[in-house]
Amino acid sequence: MAPAKVLLWVDRLIWSLIYGGLFSVVIGLATFSRDEVLAWSLMVAGGVLAAAGVVLVWFRSRLRENG
Repeated sequence: MAPAKVLLWVDRLIWSLIYGGLFSVVIGLATFSRDEVLAWSLMVAGGVLAAAGVVLVWFRSRLRENG
């Protein structure tokens, strides 16, 4: 059982992680021709953030609202 505020916070965190991670991957792909180390760092970090968002989607599906 979770309060509605917690569920809203988790929802916002999920989408921030997913979109932020995917944006980081795209920026990494765009910088690949200039600096490979920076590009790989951005892509790996973005992939980890997006994966964390996906795990939180599963976690959120297990939470129930107080009621």
